[in-house]
Amino acid sequence: MAKVLVTLKIFPKDINYKPEDLVNSIKSRIKNKNYEVVGFGTEPIAFGLSALILNIVMPEEVTGGTEELETIVSKVEGVSQVEVVRVTRIS
Repeated sequence: MAKVLVTLKIFPKDINYKPEDLVNSIKSRIKNKNYEVVGFGTEPIAFGLSALILNIVMPEEVTGGTEELETIVSKVEGVSQVEVVRVTRIS
């Protein structure tokens, strides 16, 4: 089965969030799903606020595409908004 790399831009609720803590919370929410976090970084937005950029590998043939992943991530404490930046096939 082919896999895709999904890049998410995650906007935090708080300016003082720690990216590592948010990534760990997301990992714990998706651990029983068929998703794998393969990298993350931050992107400055404005006035000291940075978005979390998260790369996740998932199966290509998923009903609803990235909808389930977006829903799971958006329900993590500290997440204000989730935006899919890119989806690309990797295998």
